[in-house]
Amino acid sequence: ECDICHARYNRKYDLMIHIKNHTGDKPFKCKFCDAKFIKKYFLKVHMRTHKGEKPYKCEFCDTRFTSRSHLQSHIRTHTKEKLFECDICHASFSNKFGLRTHIRIHTGEKPFKCKFCDKRYNQSSNLKTHIRTHTKEKLVECEICHARFYSKHHLKRHIRIHTGEKPFKCDVCDARFTVKSGLQAHVRTHTGEKPFKCKFCDKRYNQSSNLKTHIRTHTKEKLVECEICHARFYSKHHLKRHIRIHTGEKPFK
Repeated sequence: ECDICHARYNRKYDLMIHIKNHTGDKPFKCKFCDAKFIKKYFLKVHMRTHKGEKPYKCEFCDTRFTSRSHLQSHIRTHTKEKLFECDICHASFSNKFGLRTHIRIHTGEKPFKCKFCDKRYNQSSNLKTHIRTHTKEKLVECEICHARFYSKHHLKRHIRIHTGEKPFKCDVCDARFTVKSGLQAHVRTHTGEKPFKCKFCDKRYNQSSNLKTHIRTHTKEKLVECEICHARFYSKHHLKRHIRIHTGEKPFK
């Protein structure tokens, strides 16, 4: 058992690997870039991104992958098979990583800490993106409008604004979304699940962004300001709505 987060493992080796998530120990370094890994195998898979190797091919659609685990997860998008279920809310996932990340919503665990500030994250990818806000590094650019982003993931999501693509579809009501998180939040309107609880009162929310906005009503923190009249608001959404008073915009017919 892990002394930090009490995760349990059948093998001591797996526990030792897990502990490195807390300590930040990544002894295996890529010779082509600054990427580091907790396991030699992860480095081996990463090296394929530099070499362009994708040895694992999907039998359904010919898409190729750098690792067998990525292929197995992908195949489940064809078979609709979801093997890993959350014991708390019964959400199901096609791979163990997705389940592990999801469970942190319930436990509040955020093992990935920023070295520049006190912010913590439940996914290493979110931490990497956040760190670039300190380094001011913006790596990728939209070819259509030249907006720049901290990660390929955010660029890909942004491009859907231009293309109108909405790849994530609700199985219950056929609503479609540009991002997976939008679909997940929407599905909770059907299930009634509200996993995000306020630490100051008993209110619960189906999106973490709604919880953050609510918490500011307790802390009296108002983060965004109108440039015209200097009124301040708890969220960009409320500011955007307020600005229509000045512009006269009426978007809803």
